[in-house]
Amino acid sequence: MDRRKSLKLIATGAIAGGAIAAGCSNEEKKKPEDVAAEPKFNLDRNPEEIAREKEILAKGKFFTDHEIATITLLADIIIPKDEVSGNASEAKVPDFIEFIVKDMPQHQVPMRGGLRWLDMYALKRFDKTFKDCTPAQQMEIVDLIAYPENAKNNNQLTQGVAFFTLMRNLTATGFYTSQIGVKDLGYAGNQANQWNGVPEDVLKQYGLAYTEKELKECISFTK
Repeated sequence: MDRRKSLKLIATGAIAGGAIAAGCSNEEKKKPEDVAAEPKFNLDRNPEEIAREKEILAKGKFFTDHEIATITLLADIIIPKDEVSGNASEAKVPDFIEFIVKDMPQHQVPMRGGLRWLDMYALKRFDKTFKDCTPAQQMEIVDLIAYPENAKNNNQLTQGVAFFTLMRNLTATGFYTSQIGVKDLGYAGNQANQWNGVPEDVLKQYGLAYTEKELKECISFTK
């Protein structure tokens, strides 16, 4: 998977038909460390955004430690560290996904069901969960579900393909909206530039010239 050719334009979106699996309840007792810090007001956030974030943070932790570890492994497989930037986990993509499934509950069942499917498939194939497989074994599974066209005739992989598509979309969205991802794109944003006024040859063409007052007060930079 080429991280720049195939991921930069991916946007978050719901998949058709979630990866649903039984036995996915998460009734673990919340710990104090599961609740994130109080969101703070700053100029680029309005009161409604702050209120919404407080509501989401009050829900506590959604994913189990095992699920987060698996999400982290998958995210770093999708966007690994290279000579340009860090990997997905360094961009806090797992935290982003944790937030998104609470902000957009429609992703909760597909994500949890997909993680369950991944572990069950790994157990059948290698007698251990995906997280505990070797890197080579993990990639063997990923290669089966990362390319929908290659798996379209294999019904056993349908749920895995749907899950990995969602996971890839969320990973790309989380990464390329992070500080690391923005730098990876080379996006500079709005920057102040230097304007030295209308070029002299243009002024001469129209028989115009700046007055001393205009040069002093309006043209701030020298050539």
